[in-house]
Amino acid sequence: MTYEKVKNLNPEEFKRFCGVYPETFKDMVKVLAAEKVLQKKSGRPSKLSLEDQILMTLEYLREYSTYFHLAINWEINETTALGITRKVENILIKSGLFNLPGKKTVHQANSDLEVVVVDVAEPEIERPQKKQKDYYSGKQGYHTIKSQVLAAQKTGMIICTAHGKGRIHDFNLWKNSQIGIDKNIECLADKGDQGIQKLHKNSRIPNKKKKNQELSLEEKEFNRQLSRERIVIEHIHRSLKRFRILSSRYRNRRRRFGLRFNLIAGIYNYELALGYNQVAE
Repeated sequence: MTYEKVKNLNPEEFKRFCGVYPETFKDMVKVLAAEKVLQKKSGRPSKLSLEDQILMTLEYLREYSTYFHLAINWEINETTALGITRKVENILIKSGLFNLPGKKTVHQANSDLEVVVVDVAEPEIERPQKKQKDYYSGKQGYHTIKSQVLAAQKTGMIICTAHGKGRIHDFNLWKNSQIGIDKNIECLADKGDQGIQKLHKNSRIPNKKKKNQELSLEEKEFNRQLSRERIVIEHIHRSLKRFRILSSRYRNRRRRFGLRFNLIAGIYNYELALGYNQVAE
């Protein structure tokens, strides 16, 4: 399924097919074309056009098929498929077009950033050959990588991410990320971040049920209200998991997981800034 066959799809169908809108895709092509001009000419030219290279990379992130299947579908060598996807990912990240704002954004409060929301997702990974206990999540019951996402409640924009081994506690991952939020910015966290108020007093976390003691009606209402205010982070995770590489068991080397997670998060931010709706499919 080459770009020539899908370029006439309407925007919603194009989004469903490869995970991005046509305007975002065109901007990706411009980034790749600019990089190609700067590169020294060496070796034989690629069999695939720039559009097809990006489409194949998005297909990989979107469907998470194997490189073998990509090679068969695009009639290229399996090693070539791997090289193209990595090259495109590296160029897109390097361009800065899909970079996240970063931790410095929350060092000072402003009118657009009065409340932030933090949550941790646990994508499953294949059982590591070494140090398996470090990646085993007792909560999930399998090996995972923890991915912390900090987002602005008002805009839904992802500010920064942090990643850790599956065994690490959510609160320890927060401490290790050393975000440093301004005291005037309120942070909405979940039960996994018990203790966050010691580091950032302007935080709210759900009331946790104590042993042999039920929550009061006021505590239950507080939890429901907090859940309503935190719903934006759930929508963000749903949007990111549109790319199956983040929702399926991750098969690749773990050292590249953060790059791919941040690239997909950057694409989400980019389309949000363009005014596209993040509608569930």
